[in-house]
Amino acid sequence: MTDNPTELTKKWRLYLLDRGLPEELISQYIDYIQNLTIQKLPVIFEVEHLAAHIGIDYLELQKMIHNPTSFYRDFKIPKRSGGKRTISAPYPSLLMCQNWIYEHILKKAKLHHCSHAYRPKKSIISNAKEHLNTKALLKMDMKNFFPSIPFNWVINYFSKLGYADNVAHSIASLCCLSGGLPQGASTSPALSNILLRHLDSRLYKLSKKYDLKYTRYADDLAFSGSYIPHQYISVVSSVIENYGLLVNTCKTKLIIGDKQKIVTGISVKGQDLALPRKSKRLIKQEIHYIKKFGLLSHISKLRIKNPYYSQSLEGKLRFWLQIEPDDEFAKSSLEFITNQN
Repeated sequence: MTDNPTELTKKWRLYLLDRGLPEELISQYIDYIQNLTIQKLPVIFEVEHLAAHIGIDYLELQKMIHNPTSFYRDFKIPKRSGGKRTISAPYPSLLMCQNWIYEHILKKAKLHHCSHAYRPKKSIISNAKEHLNTKALLKMDMKNFFPSIPFNWVINYFSKLGYADNVAHSIASLCCLSGGLPQGASTSPALSNILLRHLDSRLYKLSKKYDLKYTRYADDLAFSGSYIPHQYISVVSSVIENYGLLVNTCKTKLIIGDKQKIVTGISVKGQDLALPRKSKRLIKQEIHYIKKFGLLSHISKLRIKNPYYSQSLEGKLRFWLQIEPDDEFAKSSLEFITNQN
């Protein structure tokens, strides 16, 4: 089928006439169709039509919409800062629905240029680069990020795209769990960027007034410049809270002067990105002991239980070289470790 909106509308009109619908009703349908086709979005009239688009049984889809908790498996993973994070992983049938929603609807949304997470051609590296060699750095974090983005925001988003109320509600239900975005759904990352676009815009404009740079990587916010007044923290907090989200005040850090500055795990203190000193020291220590005692003896001495320990160390070295591609120690160590595998 052609992607031309005009041609698509003609095809739909012929289809509806063929079904014997009255002209008045056809006109209403055509308005609905045109709004979606202009945005290059799939035309969905009813939940049954959504099921046909996805390629899933209608009754199975209804179960997912009305009882999503039955289609997730929860498990916990440790947080870097301590404690546990709950991951809600969708079952394959629901994951298939979420992947379809992402590919055909969410992927086409416009995002703010200051958001760097979950996007092609952007990463923690592009996020950190924005803050290189600045005198002041403010780092803030949003509390309970995905679950704090409410169900009604998601419904409103699909409604504003032009979908009928029952369709918007059904698509939103496939993306949400317990009233918010689940940490683990394949649609949550894209939806978080889409639904925070206006917040990104507000914080970007605010940062411009203070002559600062602003980026967001998921729930991590970073502001940098030659000077950041302490009251700027409360101004940003107020904007975030007015938007309906909460600041994790325990993670707010204002770093001034010649101290080490780290953004999304990368040092931005100088003219060039660098792996933080602590990370380098730990890697060098591991390499030293492996060379001294041998890989298996080192694993045994430290009672390392991770069966993929050497691959993990290789990953750390590759990440180091992503940030500092000319580092000779990282290059030689990577060659040494890959030869051990």
